[in-house]
Amino acid sequence: MTALRPMEFNTGDTPLPDIIILTHSLTRDYDMGGEIVHALRGIDVQIKRNEFVACMGPSGSGKSTLMNLIGCLDTPTAGEYWLNGQKVSDLSDDELARIRNKEIGFVFQTFNLLPRASALHNVELPLIYAGESAKARREQAARALERVQLADRMDHRPNELSGGQRQRVAIARALVNNPSILLADEPTGNLDSATGEEIMKLFEELWSAGQTIVLVTHEHDIAAHARRQIHLRDGKVERDERMGQQ
Repeated sequence: MTALRPMEFNTGDTPLPDIIILTHSLTRDYDMGGEIVHALRGIDVQIKRNEFVACMGPSGSGKSTLMNLIGCLDTPTAGEYWLNGQKVSDLSDDELARIRNKEIGFVFQTFNLLPRASALHNVELPLIYAGESAKARREQAARALERVQLADRMDHRPNELSGGQRQRVAIARALVNNPSILLADEPTGNLDSATGEEIMKLFEELWSAGQTIVLVTHEHDIAAHARRQIHLRDGKVERDERMGQQ
């Protein structure tokens, strides 16, 4: 594995076209009952298009806070965040919501599927928010389910699917808008080890097909599937390493 050199970036610069995620001195503080908690203490990270990155660290390291900022679910206290060439760190909540729906596909540990809806309808949901027609939604959702090898389960509800199949539906939903980045938060946390390996192989296939993936995990065997590991500790980057597969 090879440690990466620190990035060179001046405030106000526009990132290079192949840089899809760029943070500069990214800081996030929380007021917890009058006590200020410094969750992130000046994070400098750049991720290129079609990288497969695992973000790791112990509880309290800041990895979930960084995930929320990268996913435009939260805004920084200070610093800059650029996503796909656009500075998003100072956008309004409505603007962030539009960015999330267009640029980011989320995969969560708990799947977050509608229990009474079919796999196809669950995958369609982001397209409904995007205002796509019913015909276009159905076609795009079907293609996304085919990408995760679930073409024969489109009409099944979540309770008719295994845990691994439910996570595949969730991944298809994350992919249906052709997002710039796929953000996966402990995506194998609710799965047995064999099924978790299957899901990680699927992520590898998606990465090989050109998808940019950022994975948050505390499990070293899961992170080993990524081609780069960013280790956080106490709100700072402790190590940033490329792995031997690349």
